[in-house]
Formats: sequence, structure tokens, C-alpha cells
Amino acid sequence: MALRKGVYIVPTDRWYIERTVWLIAGLVLLVSTLLAVLVNQLFIFGVIATGLVSINVALTGFCPIGNVLKLLGFRGAIEAPNSGNLYFLQTDSWYLERRIYVTVGVNITLGSILFLVHSPWWALFPAFVGTAMVWFAATGLCILANILFWIGAEPRLNPGAVIGGKVRRAGHA
Repeated sequence: MALRKGVYIVPTDRWYIERTVWLIAGLVLLVSTLLAVLVNQLFIFGVIATGLVSINVALTGFCPIGNVLKLLGFRGAIEAPNSGNLYFLQTDSWYLERRIYVTVGVNITLGSILFLVHSPWWALFPAFVGTAMVWFAATGLCILANILFWIGAEPRLNPGAVIGGKVRRAGHA
């Protein structure tokens, strides 16, 4: 199997629902992890809740934060068509961005459980993921998105972003 070349970057020209959800989730991970380490380990349940919501979004498309953002006037970039007043992520196939939700959800939930039952050093994992999510929202660059892209996952947000190893925004030559 030949790996793809290049770097995949999502659009950062506006704050759409999915990008804003990544920023909020990343901040929740960082704050919850910090509170779990410094105040009370039970704050890690904020990370676990974020992980479970992320898994739910991947499986059902329903995102509570996405719905609040839609009420505030944000628009979805990969929103399911005909979802009315509610926000639902597209769930017609396992495209790259949907795989990010399930991968992040499973991993931060497992890392948080290991933090509780094995070692406080596991707090580094959700802290790293939270930092990566804030970075992703700010720059459009994600380590996990690129790994999934290189092994063949098809992106929805910016399918023409990488051509010949050079980054290209959709709609730009």
C-alpha cells in the first residue's frame, strides 16, 4: 500500500461549527486535565464526558455544542443536509473528519480511565490531545488528520487541499 504524500490542512478562513467545536473541546480537555492534576482527580470526568460526546458525534452525528453554536448563528462545514434547526454531522460514510471524532473520543476516554486507576502520568495524554485540538482549530493542521490522510482516509472539509505535496485551499488555483 502506497502512502499519500503532502500535508492536509483544513480551512481556517472562517469559524464554522466543526472548527469551533474542536477549539471548545480542546480547551475543556486542557482545563479539566489541569484541574484533575492540581485540585481533584475527579475533574478528569470532564475529559471522559468530552470523549463520550465525541464518540456519540461520530456515531450519530448529534453534537450538543454544535447545536448551541448553530443557535448562535454559526454554520456547519460538514453538516448533514436537511437537518433543520438542529446540527448533525454528516454520517453517510466514515470520512476523515468523522474518524477524528471517534479516535479522539476513544483515546481520551481510555487515557482518563488509566489516569484514575493506574498513574497520574496518564494526564499527559489528554493534555497533549487538548493542545493538539486547540492547535488544529487555530492553524488547520492536525497530526491525527494527516496520519489518517496519509493512510487513505478521504477528507470532506477541504478535499482539494493537497496536490503533489503542496497545500492548496479549495477554490484556489
